[in-house]
Amino acid sequence: MRDPVLTFTEHGIYCPAGDFFVDPWRPVARALITHGHADHARPGMSAYLATKAAAPVLRHRLGDIALDTIDYGVSRRIGDAQVSFHPAGHVPGSAQIRIEVAGEVWVVSGDYKTTPDGLSEPFEPVRCHTFISECTFGLPAFRWRPQSELAIDLAAWWADSIATGRTPILGAYSLGKAQRLLSLLDAAQGPILTHGAIEHTTRVLRDQGYALPHTIQVTPDTNPKDHPGALVLCPPSAIGSTWSRRFGPLSTGFASGWMQLRGVRRRRAADRGFVISDHADWDGLNTAITETGAEKVFVTHGYTEIFCRWLTSQGHDAGIVPTQFEGESLDAPDDAGDSGDPEDRAAESPAP
Repeated sequence: MRDPVLTFTEHGIYCPAGDFFVDPWRPVARALITHGHADHARPGMSAYLATKAAAPVLRHRLGDIALDTIDYGVSRRIGDAQVSFHPAGHVPGSAQIRIEVAGEVWVVSGDYKTTPDGLSEPFEPVRCHTFISECTFGLPAFRWRPQSELAIDLAAWWADSIATGRTPILGAYSLGKAQRLLSLLDAAQGPILTHGAIEHTTRVLRDQGYALPHTIQVTPDTNPKDHPGALVLCPPSAIGSTWSRRFGPLSTGFASGWMQLRGVRRRRAADRGFVISDHADWDGLNTAITETGAEKVFVTHGYTEIFCRWLTSQGHDAGIVPTQFEGESLDAPDDAGDSGDPEDRAAESPAP
């Protein structure tokens, strides 16, 4: 029996044939990175490889790292392994990583979303023998509505908030979800003010050519009265902080796949919950796995036990891989989409 293409170690997912790791959570000599979220792209690696589209965000977050880049679909030999990166649809620049050794193909999906969002490079199914899949939202309760409907809801909430004398403030991850929301907002409706963590990342993506509307960064000198009718976009942890109180009476909104669950909406005490996620929903997970044609499926971070049992009941050879990936959370002190800037995290901290 041949050795597996990938093994699971205390440092992360390892390819012995190529002597590299995929999204390792401890420092290693060579790391292949699926995307720029903090739980997948960590500091301290001797060398990094990622897509060209992901590189600017990685450099913004991690600083002057030894980063090599690769285009989508281009094959590269590393040791005795052949690797290529393929669009994951999760956030701009995100990738699945295909690894082939002696004719056997494994794919590490990272995080992915199967429905095009008009911003990220659309997900492409990759045929393989073994597929490592997230299952952040691996329950039938999670099914996402069309983005067009969400855009209508956002516009109505914005208008209603202003009409009732409140500032709409919307919490969302700084990389990915914030830019998707920006692409759905109509800048003609009013000014869009942004927290530094979101503005800095948005600027990086805008400079790459991603189409995003004009935004105004909130600074210590920002006077909300100078921006009547504005909507404020910030990381979730900034809502309820000293940073947010300058805007007076607020209408609070949270944007997350977890808003699908009433209990989460109540616990967050949000005025509005907008269901949107950069992760695949139940149907997306099942479709992606089927389209790979994989003989073996490993699931990680999310409803792993439930989803694994479901896949087994559907005839898949499924297993669970413990990892340190976080998926999507509203409660992490530094969300997986933060900018990586210490001053931004400090600004997000709730006041005592």
